[in-house]
Amino acid sequence: MILPSPTNGHATLAVIVSRGQSRNPEKREIESAIVSAASQLGSVQVFDVPHLYDLKHDSDVLEELRGLECDLVVASWIFPRAAHWLLDRVGVRGQPELTSFDEVDDDGEEVDAEAEAKETRVIEMFPRSSRKVYCLDMRAAGGDKLAAEVQRIALATDAKASEPMTAAPIRFDDSASRRWYPVIDYSRCTNCMECIDFCLFGVYGLDDAETILVEQPDNCRKGCPACSRVCPAGAIMFPQHKAPAIAGAAVEGDEGFKIDLSLLFGAPDKTSDAIAVAARERDEQLLLAGRDTVGMPKLRHHASATSQAKDDLDRLIDDLDRCEL
Repeated sequence: MILPSPTNGHATLAVIVSRGQSRNPEKREIESAIVSAASQLGSVQVFDVPHLYDLKHDSDVLEELRGLECDLVVASWIFPRAAHWLLDRVGVRGQPELTSFDEVDDDGEEVDAEAEAKETRVIEMFPRSSRKVYCLDMRAAGGDKLAAEVQRIALATDAKASEPMTAAPIRFDDSASRRWYPVIDYSRCTNCMECIDFCLFGVYGLDDAETILVEQPDNCRKGCPACSRVCPAGAIMFPQHKAPAIAGAAVEGDEGFKIDLSLLFGAPDKTSDAIAVAARERDEQLLLAGRDTVGMPKLRHHASATSQAKDDLDRLIDDLDRCEL
């Protein structure tokens, strides 16, 4: 059900509050605080919507959001990176903008010597619009601090609080059931096709430009994050997964990502190989679906499916070997 409220003029900012899946009263209070604060700002349109992850592509909510042309603030109960690419997937696109809750690297001016050698990312081939998208994780702070951040962003985007309120919040009520499917971060994705080769459930497909996409999200096996483990760029997220890196938490530096792969992706123990874990998870889902298991995958972009990151002892032995002692 939609509770419409016509907008006078054009909003310069839209605030989207994505409600949590549970009925936790503390979460409801935080959501209400943001909706209330944003509603007091001029030139701001507020949308109070169900959990964005659960909505179908043709839902009324997403149809409304796809029609927006202004900057966006998206407050949700998932990591900001996951929220940004979740919206990108359904056609609500723009440039990710930092908020006061995002950590900024003080060494940002240093240039990675290997940056030019990396494969081209999909985002470089198909740039998004210049529209600004600010994503807030409602787990990051209380309602007052989050509301204050929305007000700060509104002022920065010329949505002046001193102007008269343009419209009351628009609330969407939707009884969408909980879903489970991958979200692709195209700022990391190199279109290597590793995921479509690995997944045997028809989740992935290609668009007209031969770019990988999540074509049949509801074919995904609930609780299985195996394809995220085999993605060499770490571009696949499952926003509802308990392991932060799989759920979309920021991972600092590609090298650290490779070294700590087992720990970050929730492997059973530190000696487990991420690809082996992914193969086991896929086999489990194949058995549950009444199909035969297939074992270890043949991956095009991994030198060895069972390779482990070298520790200090391995590197010391390598150095000794090079000295030909």
